[in-house]
Amino acid sequence: MEKLNQNYYLQFDMKNFKTIDPHDLSTQQVHKILLSSITPRPIALASTIDSDGNVNLSPFSYFNVFSAAPPVLVFSPANRVTNNSKKDTLANVQENKEVVINLIDKNIVEPTSLSSVYFERGVDEFIKSGLTKISSTKVSPPRVSESPISFECKVNDVISLGPDGGAGNLIICEILMIHINKEFLDSKGDIDPLKLNLVARMGGNYYLDIKPENLFEIKKPVGVNAIGVDNLPNHINYSDILSKNEIARLGNIEMIPSAKEIHKFIESNGLEKIISLADEKEKIILIHKRVREFLKKNDLQSAILMLFSI
Repeated sequence: MEKLNQNYYLQFDMKNFKTIDPHDLSTQQVHKILLSSITPRPIALASTIDSDGNVNLSPFSYFNVFSAAPPVLVFSPANRVTNNSKKDTLANVQENKEVVINLIDKNIVEPTSLSSVYFERGVDEFIKSGLTKISSTKVSPPRVSESPISFECKVNDVISLGPDGGAGNLIICEILMIHINKEFLDSKGDIDPLKLNLVARMGGNYYLDIKPENLFEIKKPVGVNAIGVDNLPNHINYSDILSKNEIARLGNIEMIPSAKEIHKFIESNGLEKIISLADEKEKIILIHKRVREFLKKNDLQSAILMLFSI
């Protein structure tokens, strides 16, 4: 079997894929595909104020963080698909270049959803949703008292992505002040992901509840010193036992073990019988099974030594 490398392209059977040119679809159809596939998305509950002092509150899942120096958040109110009208949030930040981005946890997800209703301009969604205003420190729009974390921001730029209904408008916000509910901090004063029960947007009417039991940790790549999957033994490329995740974990080591280390590991674990098997396929299967057992025990060092034993 040919070894996979950066110059090798695996030829998939295209019958397994539904291939779509977005220009062949309506905006509504493209919108549905994007919102169902680009998930989960964090939610920004944006509070703004117009030039007459009217407060607006509206959620957006076209949202993320884009810089730490300066600290910048970006969210995008899209022009309404039905009539290409602009949303109150966009109009407000063009009039008054300030916004508060409030994060959403499970406790306020339904008031947040309610605030997305197309109320008439000038209607206060804080009142409609039942959420509580609290004064901001450096900007005029209020923040949401019930939000676990709020970011007071100035609007640095608004970039239109198109003239039609469904086109986004990137609102680039520089953070001026951060408010974190102490309930979600650990003993060191850092945000504790196990306490912060944020929700994320999925497709259709679905949301994702980010529960502690659903969180898992992955050791960060060691950087340029990682050997990479391409430097693992060739037999790894056609393993039916090890997953892509497990193979990538094996490639996230800084150096290949020495022959002396491998020999010592084989002797101390009584692996001579496996290593001496004449049937190469059977030998590889047994070794990959043992590698997986070590990985399940989070014993990466033994898994690597096992992998390199042949």
